[in-house]
Amino acid sequence: MTAIVPEESAAAFLRELRLFHLNYKFGLDEILTKINILREEMTFRDGANPIEHVNSRIKTIDSLRDKAARIGCPLELDAIAEQIRDIAGVRIVCSFVADVYRVLEMLTSQPDVTVRQVKDYIAHPKANGYRSLHAIVEIPVFLSDTTRAVPIEVQIRTVAMDFWASVEHKIYYKYAKDVPAELVEELSAAAGVAHDLDNRMAELHRTVHG
Repeated sequence: MTAIVPEESAAAFLRELRLFHLNYKFGLDEILTKINILREEMTFRDGANPIEHVNSRIKTIDSLRDKAARIGCPLELDAIAEQIRDIAGVRIVCSFVADVYRVLEMLTSQPDVTVRQVKDYIAHPKANGYRSLHAIVEIPVFLSDTTRAVPIEVQIRTVAMDFWASVEHKIYYKYAKDVPAELVEELSAAAGVAHDLDNRMAELHRTVHG
């Protein structure tokens, strides 16, 4: 048998990494299909859709390698799968806070969706005011010769939370995370305003719809 030279070994690993990465794309496709079905069903049954919009993203192979190096994760598929849980993600933006929890409940109550972790940053906001509901769920992907459980990061938030998070991200990017103290204070205050807006809109919704 011919010995594998380092170049051949690297090429073989890259092929395995690409297939590993492809599994996450398949998992993302599966959960997006589930979300779209829920949107259409709720629109038909309730006459209203609590989901305003949905975004998805998947890390490139280069960014996956960069993150592995940054956190000290060995460039091995088992280690990457265990230590990097946000390779593929979905962000669901809802109208009201109650809708956030309702959508998570409907999504995670499906028998083929396994919840691995939930972080409720709405009930327990981060120190900077960030609010959102995060979950890591596993979705089965049926391949030609096997079935793989693929973890997907799900973020669910209201329009107000999403707007605040978008502005906060742009500010931190502009200042390379070294944000002046006065802007940090303004962001924190704005987070409070966004939270108050969510509460006011929820009250208006209850008044109108009961």
